[in-house]
Amino acid sequence: MRRLLFTHAIDRRTLLLTGLALGLFLRLDMSPAHAEASKGSLKIGIIGTGRIGGALARHWVKAGYEVFVSSRHPEELQGLVAELGSRAHAGTPHDAAVFGTVILISVPYAAMPQIGEDLRTELAGKVILDTSNPNERRDGAMAVDAQKRGAGVATAEFLHNRRVVRAFNCIPAASLANDANRQPERIAIPIGGDDHEALEIAQRLVRDAGFDPVVVGSLARTREFHLGQPLATGQLTAAEMRSKLGK
Repeated sequence: MRRLLFTHAIDRRTLLLTGLALGLFLRLDMSPAHAEASKGSLKIGIIGTGRIGGALARHWVKAGYEVFVSSRHPEELQGLVAELGSRAHAGTPHDAAVFGTVILISVPYAAMPQIGEDLRTELAGKVILDTSNPNERRDGAMAVDAQKRGAGVATAEFLHNRRVVRAFNCIPAASLANDANRQPERIAIPIGGDDHEALEIAQRLVRDAGFDPVVVGSLARTREFHLGQPLATGQLTAAEMRSKLGK
């Protein structure tokens, strides 16, 4: 009987020590060094490197990510790459789509169907952040249809990809470039999507760019931050945005 009690006590001590060791491992695993290393697992391809794409490239390189900026004239991006250093590369949209595990698309909305056709294979299964807004004056009749369906839903259909997350579509380019980590409270970025993992990655990238993500809901609900809607001011804090959402 004593031997059984002794063995039971040893087993309890073993379990306790194992639990303490696991807790220590998890704390070490979440150390700043580990967080920095984990950024290497996400490579960001940017299709459309205008003011929005360029601002985000700067923020993400500063946060430790590797980015690939692109345009139809990649030679025009060499100055940006030189500014950003060794973590930045430039090339064509196809190159960016191949490079990235996450793809940011920031183009005139009328280009979205062609991107979906040209890069369907390269974009398959990847997380896509969509900043683009359909605008009838610029994009023609297709923009009206996209607005009716909801830009997020339309983008997912055009790109043949359900891992689309709408983000950064309703903040002025100047605010995006200059107001990261605003004090005393950061600017909120509404996001929405249908894929849980894609939303988690998008939240992380919004935070690392210097803003606070607020998940509005599904792709269908992203119409709530179409341009002109109450959430699309580009200046709300996360608390203010959640209040408007009733959260």
